[in-house]
Amino acid sequence: MATTSDLAPTRPKRPTGTRSNTKPREEQLEDQVAQLQSDLKAIAATLAKLSNEKVSEVRDVAKSEMRHLQRQGQHVIDDVQDQAGAMEKQLKDTIREKPLTAVASAVGIGFILALLSRR
Repeated sequence: MATTSDLAPTRPKRPTGTRSNTKPREEQLEDQVAQLQSDLKAIAATLAKLSNEKVSEVRDVAKSEMRHLQRQGQHVIDDVQDQAGAMEKQLKDTIREKPLTAVASAVGIGFILALLSRR
């Protein structure tokens, strides 16, 4: 396990009898704690910046995908409308060509639906 002296910035070792010129140990520790606090604030600010950038990236990608999916959906809707229009035209043409068959089919379908709805 690392000790505090291992994690502290490397400083030249001072001889052990010269404490009168240097700060007391408590002040040194306070300075180190203050430095750690400022380092932590800098790390937190960097992380916040990075996360904001990633959020922006993800938002841009999501918007792009949404527009792409909207275009695809619109194409599908257009295709379905075209197919429905073609089927409607074909049905109208069939009814015009064979009106008696169309009426008989309609009566038959109506009769079957009436039987099913009675139950």
